[in-house]
Amino acid sequence: MKKVTPYKTTKGAIASLDNGGRFYNLASRANDGEITHAELAKAAGVVSDTQKIITYLELSLDQLESPAKQEVMSHLSNDLRHKYNKHLPQRFLPSEAAEHAQVATPSIITGIPRLVESKSEFTGFIMIPISTGSVTTFVMVPIIDQYDVYELRDQSTDETFFVAHARSRKKLPEQMVSCGGVIKELKADKKEKVASRKYLEISHYAIH
Repeated sequence: MKKVTPYKTTKGAIASLDNGGRFYNLASRANDGEITHAELAKAAGVVSDTQKIITYLELSLDQLESPAKQEVMSHLSNDLRHKYNKHLPQRFLPSEAAEHAQVATPSIITGIPRLVESKSEFTGFIMIPISTGSVTTFVMVPIIDQYDVYELRDQSTDETFFVAHARSRKKLPEQMVSCGGVIKELKADKKEKVASRKYLEISHYAIH
């Protein structure tokens, strides 16, 4: 999970994003007027995951007015513009996400997070791979054992939606944040008859 500091100006955004990519991205050139996939990946702190880098781009441009954002977008390469249109994250409030967010799609959800600190507060399971020699099997474990889990609250309705990121010392602040990532599905607990639920696996976030 990476914190995004939104750009304040068009000039600053273009200067940061038109960065030449990493040393092995030989096809990219810094300050050539074109922002490529490799350059955006470097800015996002991601190697190649297209959904994550497009989510980063959306969060990083959040504070620009529409004309300024469009000026930045005009510098995207044709390939990157195509990927942007294909992987543009949908935006939700927590009260909307449960019904409208689709599993495996990129999304940005805005609300106030509260860390879930015990299994008694939240029951949910994920599948993790276990490799034994050449055989890989999947086992179901409580998500709270592997992730920091939060209730993201809708300020206007008090409804919540669960978001999570890999366990870290860095926690989300208890203030308005936009969390970007991919919608995933918790597995049902058949013993307790808990229905499957959706959650957002966070890759980037921005503080309002």
